[in-house]
Amino acid sequence: MYGLLIAVCLAAGSVSATQKLQERYSWQQLDFVFPNQRLKQQALASGDYVPTNGLPVGIERWENKLFVSVPRWKDGIPSTLNYIDMNQTPSGSPALIPYPDWSSNVAGDCANGLNTVYRIKADKCGRLWALDTGTVGIGNTTQQLCPYALNVWDLKTNRRIRRYELRPEDTNPNTFIANIAIDMGRSCDDTFAYMSDELGYGLIVYSFEQNKSWRFAHSFFFPDPLRGDFNVAGLNFQWGEEGIFGMSLTPLQADGYRTLYFSPLASHREFMVSTRILRDEEKVEESFHDFQYLKERGPNSHTTSRVMSETGLQLFNLIDQNAVGCWHSSLPYSPEYHGLVDKDDVELVFPADVKIDEEETVWVISDRMPVFLIADLDYSDVNFRIFSAPLSTLVAGTVCDVQPKFGAIQPKFGGSDVTELTTYTETTRLPTTYVQPLAESYAPVSYTPTDAPTKYSTPYDTPTSHMYSTQSYPTTAKAYAYNKYHGVEFMSHGAGPAHGGYHHGGPHGHGHAHHGSDGAYSGEGHRYWGGAPPKKHDSWKQFFY
Repeated sequence: MYGLLIAVCLAAGSVSATQKLQERYSWQQLDFVFPNQRLKQQALASGDYVPTNGLPVGIERWENKLFVSVPRWKDGIPSTLNYIDMNQTPSGSPALIPYPDWSSNVAGDCANGLNTVYRIKADKCGRLWALDTGTVGIGNTTQQLCPYALNVWDLKTNRRIRRYELRPEDTNPNTFIANIAIDMGRSCDDTFAYMSDELGYGLIVYSFEQNKSWRFAHSFFFPDPLRGDFNVAGLNFQWGEEGIFGMSLTPLQADGYRTLYFSPLASHREFMVSTRILRDEEKVEESFHDFQYLKERGPNSHTTSRVMSETGLQLFNLIDQNAVGCWHSSLPYSPEYHGLVDKDDVELVFPADVKIDEEETVWVISDRMPVFLIADLDYSDVNFRIFSAPLSTLVAGTVCDVQPKFGAIQPKFGGSDVTELTTYTETTRLPTTYVQPLAESYAPVSYTPTDAPTKYSTPYDTPTSHMYSTQSYPTTAKAYAYNKYHGVEFMSHGAGPAHGGYHHGGPHGHGHAHHGSDGAYSGEGHRYWGGAPPKKHDSWKQFFY
């Protein structure tokens, strides 16, 4: 064992209590709702489930479901896309429920399963969007089991309605995508997904209506070489190659388009571009001057997650400050117009994701990610927390608390006065190896008029030219599968993961050399002070360069 000094008190040395964000859920370590206790014990004994290997990184709220993503960075993560039933468990430390079921979370099952999911987004048409990276492992242990694939589910029926594999032209050998933004136009079909290629330095655009994707390249997607040094949780490390990551979209503007705000992770500067540009494939080659840059946020302002309300109020995590910041888009983008809505040097260590739901409730998850990756979490302490608060409560008294006339157009997705909504009329063409899991009497559940299109013609994926890859990938890692429709319990095992070389290993599967700062970590009372820290063997270095 080798010493690694850790101090979670940052340079200011202060530890404040969270004032506005209210803790809803917390965990010392993650648990999952298995089909039965016997399978859970089998998973524990075989290593298919290792409770201390899970780290939650992404959240999204839709009605009674609070979605939580858990990347498969280490062995023993039985499900990557999960949710909490908030009606059944309004608070506490609930076990996570695989979404939409166990069989959809089998690693290596490229056509039907999920490997690793990071950010997730629910839209106004009752659809859930998630990009599967196709990987398991981290650093030198990473395997690319499947291609990158965008998945969309109908949240009313919990059936997947689209799986789209990114084209070879959309990615490059360095590609790493962990974030998506969803741009809805004047109908449910008129929806675009934007995916930020953090290490390949690109922005991939996907049109739901055209079922087609294209890639933008721009120098604004690259990291700032002066902003690659990080200090989080008392740990100093370098993520100097991290490019475009965080994204947020304004409400619809008078011209019928939104503005996409974005920032590289290794940067303190904000950039912007109209979605009029992004939605036009012909602009890929001739759009350099359509992208604009804004001022820097100020010191210690690295950010990975941001979201904008329907009134143009942007919230963003500040990972160096253990805080959540704000800015109103009616104001100039400069530090004097940026505020802090909350900060806590214990409970908000690495606020990994920030969301605003349809009720204008803010959700924040903190997960101590650098300590998890570089050192050792104290599993007798609370390590992961999910907070919520009304948006109005968070911004009250800040510089962001303004009520401007925001020139946005708010489309209605449903109702008799909306005639431009389209229905899904694609033809169902299932793979020949697909096994119908539903009873013959099953019928798709119709949308209510206020939620989305009146119906889907099929609850299944429509195969596309990119849907099922002809590429060969390694045998699936061990994973559980459960046929919830027939009540059949079974385990789906493959060969253990091979440990091939890989260049990612940081906050979302990539990273660089790290150095512990002076001080130490103590789980007692959630505080960190001098003394001997919990030590981690040098094997942690396998995750990095």
